[in-house]
Amino acid sequence: MTETPPALVLWDIDRTLLYVGNVDRQVYREAFLEVVGRPAEQLPARGTGATMPLAIRGLLRDNGVAASEVPSLLPRIAELLPKRLADHMADLRSEGVLMPGAVAALRAVHAHIGLVPTVLTGNLKPNATLKLEALELDEFVDVEIGGYASDSDNRPALVAIAQKRATAKHGAAFHRSNTVIIGDSLEDVRTGLEGGATVIAVASGTTPASALQRAGADVVLDGLTDVQRLMDALSGALSPSERL
Repeated sequence: MTETPPALVLWDIDRTLLYVGNVDRQVYREAFLEVVGRPAEQLPARGTGATMPLAIRGLLRDNGVAASEVPSLLPRIAELLPKRLADHMADLRSEGVLMPGAVAALRAVHAHIGLVPTVLTGNLKPNATLKLEALELDEFVDVEIGGYASDSDNRPALVAIAQKRATAKHGAAFHRSNTVIIGDSLEDVRTGLEGGATVIAVASGTTPASALQRAGADVVLDGLTDVQRLMDALSGALSPSERL
């Protein structure tokens, strides 16, 4: 009998697993001031799921930086953001909060022999790992096989990147029928639809369940507190040959 290959679970981070309050915004303020030399009056919108390079581009544009200067300033801010976030590690621990049910949900997915959990996030990889470590969630995901804004500013492209890394590590082929994204934003839904993954949307962020459903999410949950419902959703999202 052929062994059923594992399924890849791609966790979003912000507002799906945790929320760091104003720490991210403070880091954007500090990096912008240091690189541009004046305070930012407009900050990136909250809860959109946009990759950090795109958020930085918007930050520069919205604060009147000339388009000709963006190509040189953007990488400087991107390089500075992880350093400034590391300076705020104590704030991440004190101000960061776990989303309801996140630990139990992560633990259940991590413990299941048929699932390979990692992350797919708009964060740069260093920022993602700092957040996970600050709230002690890093033990539940394999950060080395994830997809990050460090890899591409096009979020759907991160699915194939994570699949390729997981394949290299586990020797199994990962594709749409055995890859699932769990996230809270319209960008998470778009990422799955365009990138090649089933989407379990969680209405724990700024986007209501109805909007997530209209956007095309395969499953919409109110949150992560009902672990059995999440595991049932994961099983149902997989192709019949790959169900848990």
